[in-house]
Amino acid sequence: MLVGETVAAEAPHPRGAACGIAERVDGRRLIAAQAHGKNLLLTFEDGLVVRSHLGMHGRWRVQPRGAAVRGRPWLVLRGSSREAVLWSGSVLEVARRAPYPASPDILGVPPALERMAANLRRLDQSTTIGEALLDQRAIAGIGNVWRAEALWHARISPLLPLAETTEAELRAVLEVAARLMRDALESRPGPRAVYRRSGRACRRCGERIRARGVGEQNRTAYWCPGCQRGKVTGAA
Repeated sequence: MLVGETVAAEAPHPRGAACGIAERVDGRRLIAAQAHGKNLLLTFEDGLVVRSHLGMHGRWRVQPRGAAVRGRPWLVLRGSSREAVLWSGSVLEVARRAPYPASPDILGVPPALERMAANLRRLDQSTTIGEALLDQRAIAGIGNVWRAEALWHARISPLLPLAETTEAELRAVLEVAARLMRDALESRPGPRAVYRRSGRACRRCGERIRARGVGEQNRTAYWCPGCQRGKVTGAA
C-alpha cells in the first residue's frame, strides 16, 4: 500500500464520490493499512479511518502511478510512485476511529483459534453454527463460500445449534476454515465440495446436497445431510 506517504485522492465513480472520502483524505498522510477479514482499514493522520469492505466483487489493486485504469474506480489514492485503486465493494466509509471492535481474523498468522472459539461461546447458544461463523463480532473474514466448505470438511451441519457442538468440533471447523482460506490466497483453490452444488451428489458419500437460508440475514447455506452431523431438514 502507500503507508507513510501523503496521498492525492480522487473518486471517479459516483458511488465513491457520494461518500466524500476523497476530499477528506486528499493531502493527508496514510499512517497504517490493516486487513481485517474482507475489510481494509486505512488510518490517516488526524485519526481519520477509511473502511472498505470488498463483499463478493470488490477489489483493491496497487499499481505504478499513472498506469492505465479500466472504468471508473470508487477511490484512487496516489503516492509518489504508486497508486492504490478500489473497484466496487459493499461498504466505503470514513470515521474518526475504527468502526467496530477488533475480532480475530481467520487469516491471522497464526489464527487465534482459542479466542475465536471463546467468542462463539459468548453468542446465544441457540444460534446455528452456520449463522455464527458469519458473525463478524466473533470472527472476521469467513464468508459464505468458506463457511459451506469448512463445515463440509469438518462434517458438521450448518443447522446444528452451537449448544450441541463440542469444543473439538468448534476448533476443527475453525482450523479447516483457516487452512482452506490460506490455501486459496496462496495458490489456486480446488473444486468446491458443496457451495452452489445444491441437488448434486456429495463428493464424499453420494447423498444429494441441500441448500436453504440460515439466520436473520437468510444467507444460503449448503450441506450434505448424509455426512454432516446435525439437523438435516431443509429445502433442496
